[in-house]
This record gives sequence, C-alpha cells and structure tokens, in this order.
Amino acid sequence: MRILFVHPNYRSGGAEIAGTWPPAWVPYLTGALRKVGLNDIHFIDAMTENLSEADLVARMTAVAPDLVGVTAITPSIYAAEAVLALARDHLPQALRVLGGIHATFMFQQVLTEAPWVDVIVRGEGEEILQALCLAVAEGRWPQARAAIKGLAWREGEQVVSSPAAPTIKDIDSLDPDWSILDWKRYIYIPLNTRVAIPNMARGCPFTCSFCSQWKFWRDYRVRDPKKVVDEIERLVRDHQVGFFILADEEPTINRKKFIAFCQELIDRGLPDKIKWGINTRVTDIYRDRDLLSFYRRAGLVHVSLGTEAAAQLKLDLFNKETTVAQNKEAVRLLREADILVEAQFIVGLDNETPQTLEETFQMAWDWQPDLANWAMYTPWPYTPLFQDLKDQVEIHDFSKYNFVTPIMKPAAMTRGELLDGVMNNYRRFYSRKALFNYPWKGSGFRRRYLLGCLWAFLRAGFKRSFYDLGKNNYWGPQSKGSVDFHFDESRSALPAADWETAASRAARAAERRAAVKDQARARHREPVLACGGGDQQMEE
Repeated sequence: MRILFVHPNYRSGGAEIAGTWPPAWVPYLTGALRKVGLNDIHFIDAMTENLSEADLVARMTAVAPDLVGVTAITPSIYAAEAVLALARDHLPQALRVLGGIHATFMFQQVLTEAPWVDVIVRGEGEEILQALCLAVAEGRWPQARAAIKGLAWREGEQVVSSPAAPTIKDIDSLDPDWSILDWKRYIYIPLNTRVAIPNMARGCPFTCSFCSQWKFWRDYRVRDPKKVVDEIERLVRDHQVGFFILADEEPTINRKKFIAFCQELIDRGLPDKIKWGINTRVTDIYRDRDLLSFYRRAGLVHVSLGTEAAAQLKLDLFNKETTVAQNKEAVRLLREADILVEAQFIVGLDNETPQTLEETFQMAWDWQPDLANWAMYTPWPYTPLFQDLKDQVEIHDFSKYNFVTPIMKPAAMTRGELLDGVMNNYRRFYSRKALFNYPWKGSGFRRRYLLGCLWAFLRAGFKRSFYDLGKNNYWGPQSKGSVDFHFDESRSALPAADWETAASRAARAAERRAAVKDQARARHREPVLACGGGDQQMEE
C-alpha cells in the first residue's frame, strides 16, 4: 500500500517569518505506520516548496498513491480541502483522508462543504490512522470504518461519525520518523540553522477560554525525558538540527520531568550542539526563578510568554490566572538568566481602542522583553470564548483565522485602524530596539540571536509578507482607510462538535466539591430548633 502525505500550501505572514518550519505531524504519523509494517510512504511539502497547483498535481500523480492524507489547522482548512479536490480529479483510485484540529471539531461543516473528503480522522492520529490504513491494505475498507473509533464520513447526504477514540495512553510509544523530511529546507532564520519541533507532552491541565489545545488532546501526558532527549540526539546527529522548539503548550507544567529533561541534555553535552525555545506561562517562570540559570545551561535560550494583555480585565476574560505584576517580574527574571524573552499580547477584542493599544505598547516598553508580538484575537470556533462572543463574530472565512488578520471588529475602531495601531506598536518597539539595544547589549550569542531576529523582521517587511501587509494593501498610516482583507463573506460556521476532556472532568469535579462545601456551609448556617423548647437559635 502506497501512502502520500501532503502539507498544504498556506501562509499568512505570521510564524513563517522566523523560518521554514518542519511539519511535525508527518514524522509522527509516518513512525506509527512503519510500526505496523506500512513502509511505502511519501511526503510533499507544498507549503515550504511553495508549489503551484500544476506542480503539486504532477508530483502527486508521479507517486500514484493508494491513500492521500492531509492535515489542517483552521486557517489552512480550505487549502487542505483543495489538495484533496485535486486528488479526486487526478487520483480517483486513492482514498482521501483529512485530519487535524479543525476537522476534528468541525467535521460536520467540512464534510458538508467538501464532500470529496472520504474520511476524517478525529483527534490524535497515530493509532486511528494505523487502524484505517491496515483496513485499506487488507481490503476491509470501507466495510470496517464503522468499527474504527475516531472517524467521520458521509453516507449519502448524511454525515456519520464513529465514537471518539481513546487518547494514546502509552505516550512513550511515540517514535517519529524524522527521516521522512528533507531537512535542508527547514531553517530557523535568526540562527541560520536547521530547526525541529519535537513533542515532549500532549495536552494541558489548564482551560484557557481562547485556547483549543486542551480540548483537542483531552488528557495531559508527558513522555519519558530520556526518550525525548534520545530523539533530540538523533535530530542533531542524523539531520544536523541546531535549534528546536518544544511543541508543547507548556512544557514546564510537570516541573520534575522538565528538570530531568534539562539534566539529561546537560549530561549528554547537547547544549554545546543545539539550542532551544519553549512557550510557557508566567506563573511557571515565577515558580522556577531559582532554576532559570540551570535551564539556560541546558540550552534554553528563548521563552515565549503568554502575557496575553496588559489590562488585567483582559487577563481575567481569558482565564489566564496571572497578574500584570507577575508578567513584568517574569520578564525581568528571564532576562537576568540570559534567556531571551518574547512577550505575547492579544489585541483586537470588542473593547479595543487606540488607548488600549497604546497601553500595551507602554507596558511592553516598560517590561523590556527582548521581543514583543501583538497577535490579533482569533476566535477558534471550537473554544469556550467563541461561544461567549459568537454574536459579535461577523467573519467566518477561516482562511483569515491566522492571528494577523483582525477577525473581530472593535466597537470603537475599524479593522484598518486596528491593523495600523498594531503596526505602529511594532514600528516603535523594534526601531528603538534596533537603534539602542540589540547591537550593544548582552553576550555574543545574545547579540547574534537578536540581530538575527531583527533580520527576519526586516526581511519579511521588505517582501511585504509581514502580517500579509502586501496582500491587504497596507502601506502605512495613510492607507488604513483603504485596507482590504479580502474576506469571503459567503462563508458561515456550523456548530462545533465536542467531547469530554480530562480538564473538563477535573473542572466539573472541582465544581461539585465546591458545591458540596457551599451546601455544607449553608446547612450549618440554617436556623435549628432548640431541644428544650420552641425558641429558634442560630448556630454558626
């Protein structure tokens, strides 16, 4: 059986500014399939190679696969559907499979708008895809699909789904085949080195209302640190990778395992060969303030902090459980440990104004992170916050749900004014850093890294790819009234599917415990009859 994976050609002027990122979903699925004896696997990275439709068709037909598999986050869903439409037209014998977070929750909509998708894999793909591909290879497809958990498909005009598959309990069984990738294509621009995105943990015990990762992975599971370092050692030795970013939402949650991971890197001498970065929470940095120099010795050089917003009101809305003071202190602690810190701000909610945008700039400049990023609030259609704000969401063109396009329109600003305000923050922050900070501050490595980051920004700005400015006709403050985001206003959104997560079970259990305590307190405060007569007494 011949299997072809395709990474769709989608770009937004966001994360790809820093380099060309390896699509980690392919090695993890390839490794799982090789375990069950399926070895005829091919991959086309249409995004990194920027393939035209004609070139992609030629490459796909040359492989002549029995199955074409594509994944999609929300902004790439239409590009993924288009790849499978090409497979329908040019590879009619191939089964067309779609996976990823968007299809997992929005399978009703996807199968309605793209009926040429044969089957959707919902949730973690490794074990589900193993079962699906074995059924195809053994001639049991499509009869066996109803018995395979974690699938969705069409039967005539009806969309059908099998029960959700369990999460992968043995997380250490993951064994990605990184050799499936053409490594010379994946370069991290700030350090001009090959980059990887390995996975240490899946899931998250926190339930931030704007995030979808805890919903998708459901259970929080952490791999054996030694196995993760084995994987990183292979990436360095076999593929000359010089930088990695842990794919985890927050790898520092399990403090004991994160410390063991760092110690294992040190013990093997890997910090001399590879540097790395993470995303994490402010509270974890504050908790681990005495360990930050140890993390730096392990090769950790870049931390992206989810500070989210300068105004405490917004932090409460996002359920981040952090304070503005903690954010500022976390930035200071990281800089003292010689770890580059990137502060992430979310902007573009209904209450955004020119004044609140200015507040986030002043806050960023006061905190003095090495890097700052202003991301447009993007209301994933399967998150709790979307349910609260859905009456305000006017745009359902998911190709624009990319953190750089203002999906929400603030009550007091146009979308063009919002974009202009964000660009003004970027211009001021990085021009000051470039003139008075990056060339003059820090160690040789820090200076080189920061100048590399500045080069990545300038390169994207020169190409007009930063924030899709060229496509949106933004040329500076004078053009904010003529910005065109090219929304497809014919699009609409169907309700998202849902499933129970470990975090939601824990939240409900906590609610039940709190309710029981409240009831006990209430009973304790109720008036009771005195044993000796008819007078009522209050007992506290």
